Amino acid sequence: MPADASRTSDAASPPGARPAAAPSRATRILLACGVVAGPLFVLLILAQAMTRDGFDPRRHPLSLLSLGEQGWIQTVNFLVSGLLVVASARGAARVLSPGSAGRTWGPALLGVYGAALVWAGVFRTDPADGFPPGAPAGPADAGWHGLLHNIAPVGMGVALSAACLVFARRFARDGRRGWAAYSAVAAVAYYVLGFAAFPAQDFRLMLAGGAVIWTWAAALSLRLLVDARAADRDQPRPPAAGPGTEMP
Repeated sequence: MPADASRTSDAASPPGARPAAAPSRATRILLACGVVAGPLFVLLILAQAMTRDGFDPRRHPLSLLSLGEQGWIQTVNFLVSGLLVVASARGAARVLSPGSAGRTWGPALLGVYGAALVWAGVFRTDPADGFPPGAPAGPADAGWHGLLHNIAPVGMGVALSAACLVFARRFARDGRRGWAAYSAVAAVAYYVLGFAAFPAQDFRLMLAGGAVIWTWAAALSLRLLVDARAADRDQPRPPAAGPGTEMP
């Protein structure tokens, strides 16, 4: 996470850089969903990759984890993580000031990313490359559900990398150069590692690129949550009623 992640200054931030108003408890919960989503998604994938019989993270893309007797774990991972991201997108839309940079496209793109995760859970991929055990050793014969599943990683990657760039622009305008750089680098790393996986014939590179950008989305939710709490603290409080003070 960038070094300036915890610095918030009214003097350094232009109008609209901070949340528009003190967030409600529900809004804070929505943003907290996004904080959980990225680490949960990555950790469950890593745990399965190390324990599922026959799964080789070098040869097998993570979507294959949704197949077999224990495939329900990854299916639930797709669905729950996606719903958490959709919730965080709603929270982001609530705390970003109307008219500020990225206020419209940022949450919308995060919502598409979350919807793509849900889509991947609803439509499972096809068996391939010997996984699950007993599957053909070569490429999969694509069924209709597998073809629909293949839409998910494309939509997820395009939406989330575009969100990185939208928020990079927003952070740059706000003078948060560390966060601007972090957002841009996350998008670049996702594509560089993802495309490198094919000539290297190692899907671990693709997973690494995904982990970078999925955890960026979680860090963004945390950043927005911290800013929202700071805005709440900065709100003027009504004077406490003292003895003899008439109450309405």
